[in-house]
Amino acid sequence: MSIDEIIDNIEPLPDDSRNNLKKYITEVSYPKNFCLMQAEKVIPYLYFVKKGILRAYATREENEITFWFGSEGETVVSMKSYVEDKPGYENIELLENCDLYRLETESLRKLFSEDIHIANWGRKFAEKELVKTEELIISRQYKTALERYSDLMRNKPHLLRRVQLGHIASYLGITQVSLSRIRAEVKL
Repeated sequence: MSIDEIIDNIEPLPDDSRNNLKKYITEVSYPKNFCLMQAEKVIPYLYFVKKGILRAYATREENEITFWFGSEGETVVSMKSYVEDKPGYENIELLENCDLYRLETESLRKLFSEDIHIANWGRKFAEKELVKTEELIISRQYKTALERYSDLMRNKPHLLRRVQLGHIASYLGITQVSLSRIRAEVKL
């Protein structure tokens, strides 16, 4: 996915503002299993996925709990680092070889103070991240595992073909055995 498409999916920008923002964006590539972000570290960048899949997870009592997947067109950010310049709580691991667009947070903040269109774009970005977080919390609190799996099938079917079932089960908050039962039930 092109950087222009990703920018527009957040909020379209006037050409001058878009070109100014793009001056600060670089393309980077990393291999499968690379740890893009580590918990307990301040991450000075945000990323946009050109190609590939990533997951966010936290470690608890020797277990990894997956709580987010990112793929083409999505933003990868440690909001704690982005907003407060404090260490984040998540690890971000690449599940495939990935091509990403990288933007330094400090450069983006500088642009916010210079260009109202980019500042508004940044506000829309933060609002969309907040809505994604809210949807995740509501899903975990109020939906059954079957409903969460059905949502995943409907909204991100590509993940079911490209992500290990163990990560999917963790994301849904269930065991792999329960996921197998749900998958069998859905096929009936």
